[in-house]
Amino acid sequence: MNVVDTFPRKKYNFNVPCEVKRTVLNPMAYSMVHLDRLMKSRQDPEVRPGLYQGDIAMTKKQYNYLRVGLRWDVFPSDMWKNRTVPYVISRLYGAPEYKTIHKAIALLNYLTCINFVPWDKRAKDYIIIRPTRDGCWSYVGKIGGPQSVNLQPPDERSVNCLGNEYNTVHELMHTLGIFHEQARADRDNFVDIHYENIMPGHLFDFNKQSLENTTYSYEYDYQSIMHYGSYSFSIDPKRKPTITSKIPGIIVGQRENMTITDCLKVNKLYGCLDNLSEAKKWNDICSTLEI
Repeated sequence: MNVVDTFPRKKYNFNVPCEVKRTVLNPMAYSMVHLDRLMKSRQDPEVRPGLYQGDIAMTKKQYNYLRVGLRWDVFPSDMWKNRTVPYVISRLYGAPEYKTIHKAIALLNYLTCINFVPWDKRAKDYIIIRPTRDGCWSYVGKIGGPQSVNLQPPDERSVNCLGNEYNTVHELMHTLGIFHEQARADRDNFVDIHYENIMPGHLFDFNKQSLENTTYSYEYDYQSIMHYGSYSFSIDPKRKPTITSKIPGIIVGQRENMTITDCLKVNKLYGCLDNLSEAKKWNDICSTLEI
């Protein structure tokens, strides 16, 4: 078993590694008291203060690209070398959580040409999957050196990030370089954003990204595992939706499965559909998904 203890030793005083200290947007910038107060009425572990779009941490470089309004072309270039992602899992997870994380990794290893492998202690770039209290979040793409993927274990308020393997898949897809589906440049053709229902200070989280970074030439996927739910960032999560489909009756977002498009996007991003024989293999595998 290849694990590491990364949990903070002092109450509310995170001993954060260098890759977290150099971020501009991350939940560790908030005190735990502030986090608890903000999250008491909100059960969604992918909606956290201090993060972009609720579950994306950023380096200063990434934030500067966003802040000045440039396209995020930098992110697809920050892909994992040789389609390989070394990982370390904290030993502070219990057996059920550890099993859930491994199911997510096994799923991505099967459905895509990406190979998540235990860190060999030599690779410079790798992910550390850790169980701190601040929700589910990741960086988008490889930032260089060790980088966090946070998956909060279940608590008394919700199952958080590990109720099933698909919340974990969502965060690992961010790690691979995939953005949220509703951040597509063409999203306004398919969904309505109800700005009046969005929590104060979170309009920013409904920004759109560049066409190249989000569509990968595929049609809009309402059921993508990377899509917000209808009530994300809502001032009233039971009655006031923030996102609705322009087609009546279509529910947006889910964390129960990957869609065919989710599967194809990862494979396309990493060049696995460029070669005809390789493309047939991955198209056939992705087509086994039901949604």
